[in-house]
Amino acid sequence: MPAMTTQRLTTISHHIDDEQGLHPEATGEFTSILNDLTLALRLISRDVRRAGLNDVLGLTRDTNVHGEQVRKLDTYSNDVIKRAMQRSGHICVMASEEDEEIVVTDIVNNRGKYLIVFDPLDGSSNIDVGVTIGTIFSIYKRVDLTSDEAGSVEDVLQPGYKQEAAGYALYGSSTVLVYTTGHGAHAFTLDPTIGEFLLTRENIRTPKRGKYYSVNEGNYYYWSENIRQYVDYIKTPSKDKSRPYSHRYIGTAVADVHRTIIYGGIFMYPADSKAPNGKLRLVYEANALAMIAEQCGGRASDGQNRILDIKPNNIHERVPLFLGSKEDVFEAEAFFMGEHPLQQIL
Repeated sequence: MPAMTTQRLTTISHHIDDEQGLHPEATGEFTSILNDLTLALRLISRDVRRAGLNDVLGLTRDTNVHGEQVRKLDTYSNDVIKRAMQRSGHICVMASEEDEEIVVTDIVNNRGKYLIVFDPLDGSSNIDVGVTIGTIFSIYKRVDLTSDEAGSVEDVLQPGYKQEAAGYALYGSSTVLVYTTGHGAHAFTLDPTIGEFLLTRENIRTPKRGKYYSVNEGNYYYWSENIRQYVDYIKTPSKDKSRPYSHRYIGTAVADVHRTIIYGGIFMYPADSKAPNGKLRLVYEANALAMIAEQCGGRASDGQNRILDIKPNNIHERVPLFLGSKEDVFEAEAFFMGEHPLQQIL
């Protein structure tokens, strides 16, 4: 069934405070980080809405570490988040999809216990045509909480199951923030008239099986035979009318994942002959999305392994991603590994 909605008038600040109450040992540092981050997301949302008026549409003359052309709003969003996190005083190191190296913070006092990794503007190729884009983030504790040293790459290269919090913001017909601290995933919608995120979906639950699939089917002939067989299978009508699935694809990963989490089904960005390691980044994108999916009762896999168990080798590592309803992801994995009973007759 669709995600549960809420009738209570709860701001995200109140919700963060309530969740802090679940941890009697909490010092308030983590709460401060989340509040500063939501401020950054409100600022980005404001300027996304005024992008054409603020001269932040279009490309800069730069390319990022991935060889992609950088859009002006990419740069702006990256700077806003970094400034907000510097302000918190509790972050020892940051890593962004837009930066080649980590950003060490709090040089004078290196006792910040937390780090943040983020994709400041996912789907930025859609900016100029007004399609939904988003921000993705993960928060971790540093590896050695007693260290007086500056944060390091090793702090960033932790497996996703160690995330303290994860979330994403969508800038579309409304601005929606979904986040989790490990106690379920909750959605908040920004009311621009009061400048507050209000709780609109509490304890989101993804259906065990859906009716939608989301994948860039333009890459069909670059996929492995097993992936092609799976997509052919879910498009083929079945006697019980559980298939065919309907295709939905926005081209902004976080937006496609959000729809999949709410309505069920499967989102896929598999490896292919052009991108043998996949396209999405494990540290900045897949881990946060996987944590949200699991908190909603779904599953996230690279086709064989749980995403959150993968130990990154570098901060810009890529990974295939299959995410969504548990039964759909398990079925895709069976096809991926050549173990589905119907493969022999397809």
